[in-house]
Amino acid sequence: MYYIYMLRCKDNSIYTGIAKDLQKRMREHFTKDKSCAKYTLNHGAMKLETAWITQNKSLALKLEYHIKTLSKIKKEELILNNNISELLYPKIDENMYKKIDVSKVIIY
Repeated sequence: MYYIYMLRCKDNSIYTGIAKDLQKRMREHFTKDKSCAKYTLNHGAMKLETAWITQNKSLALKLEYHIKTLSKIKKEELILNNNISELLYPKIDENMYKKIDVSKVIIY
């Protein structure tokens, strides 16, 4: 299983990434571990906004790519409404992704 996630950074920008182990990846971003993304190292991770889980890396990369092509306004809309099908149709089959409860992810 792979996770696709969106992080809010301290400058209000949004970082989108994928991870096989979401808990470990959040630890890397929030503690500025040597394995964290260069972007979050420089912009500072502030909040895990939303995340989805999918079956394989290929599907995760596909959703990550299409989210990254969205404007900031559309990314904010996706965070608020989880409207993958509306924003990314026909590029993404929303049935291949399940939104997860990010309140259960421990943030360091």
